[in-house]
Amino acid sequence: MAGVTNRGKFNILSHVFRTLALPTNFYVFLVSDTPTQDTNTLSQLTEITETGREVSLSLNATDFDVVTEDDSGDKAIIQIKDCAYAGPITSALFAVLVDGNAGGDDVYAYWSLGGAKSVSSGQTLTLQDLEIDLLES
Repeated sequence: MAGVTNRGKFNILSHVFRTLALPTNFYVFLVSDTPTQDTNTLSQLTEITETGREVSLSLNATDFDVVTEDDSGDKAIIQIKDCAYAGPITSALFAVLVDGNAGGDDVYAYWSLGGAKSVSSGQTLTLQDLEIDLLES
């Protein structure tokens, strides 16, 4: 399960049409509970607090590396670079895209990891091809 939060949708529209300032960086955090479309901030979720729990993303074509317009599917897709997390990590269930690295910062999108993921110290958990879909329904 993946999705864009309502807060994320609101912020995307506000960035484009109302000149809301863009964040300096986005971050992909690992969390141990389930976000929904109604999740607003990182503080509403339980962060994985072990070392290597976040990946920083700059606003550029390297970190947001694929953008696709799909006329047949009536959507646009943006893909994030591979995100690597150094262990130890215990029971990560979801990854979330946040517009800062503090608890009160806004959650834009989320991705299921397909079950609890754990890696030991010295191992790496790598998330590939995280996508944000903007779909007209």
